[in-house]
Amino acid sequence: MQSLPPNPAFPKTSLSLTGVGKQQLETSELSSLATQVRRDIVTMTSLASSGHPGGSLSAVEILLALYFHILRVDPTYPGWPDRDRFIQSKAHACPVLYSALARRGFFPVEELGTFRKVNSRLQGHAHAGTPGVDMSGGSLGQGLSFGIGAAIAGRLDNRDYRVHVLLGDGELEEGQIWEAAMAAPFFRLDNLVAIVDRNRIQNDRFTDQVMGLEPLNDRWEAFGWHVLEVNGHNFLEILEAFSQATKIKEQPTVIIAHTIKGKGVSFMENNPEFHGKAANSQQLEQALLELALEN
Repeated sequence: MQSLPPNPAFPKTSLSLTGVGKQQLETSELSSLATQVRRDIVTMTSLASSGHPGGSLSAVEILLALYFHILRVDPTYPGWPDRDRFIQSKAHACPVLYSALARRGFFPVEELGTFRKVNSRLQGHAHAGTPGVDMSGGSLGQGLSFGIGAAIAGRLDNRDYRVHVLLGDGELEEGQIWEAAMAAPFFRLDNLVAIVDRNRIQNDRFTDQVMGLEPLNDRWEAFGWHVLEVNGHNFLEILEAFSQATKIKEQPTVIIAHTIKGKGVSFMENNPEFHGKAANSQQLEQALLELALEN
């Protein structure tokens, strides 16, 4: 990849890390980084005049808890066999993943400005050609099955890595999700954690207007999963849930993270319109101003 000049729209921060293994940022540092990642998301999508900001903004704390506290990864060696795996099944929400990867050191922060451009490594759905991305996505419903395969492979290869899969709540209407949900407990995959981004909006309307999901925790429990529920914007709750998941044996864990779609930007919050619509230049200015006031 040809080096890119510094892009003032995506400033480097002192919290961008490149170390091998796990990182242990304080929650205050994670909160500051979350604001920067939200700026990245609205800027990337606005510059591209396309993308999915809403479901990216709802998952910021989840991704940062993983990449800056939980996952054992090596940004200099994305294919490291002993790395923990992260699968983003809702691959359209890739702006949050790209920002987290860039801030973690997998590729230059300046590259975020190439989002959705021709020949960019940062395409509109996460794909395996991007450093740090383990699964190419597009059609919804496939990530949990992929994660099960990765978890079984780790067991067969006698590796101790863990697998985390991020699901959208609208995605739970896919039948393949529930086939996978049945398989994971059968194989006793205690190295597998699913996270549901429960932001209650899909595509152009609220999930309950399309297909009711409640009682969601009871459904996962009925399939044999250990179920945890958290505020998906509270780092302490998220980190505690991931910690609890490591102690569960003989069954997979699902974390239902209650979130707000479009979190952090007033006109995007709980607004189905911004599921797959980028902010225009005036809206971007407002969004960045609101996010600047968070610090």
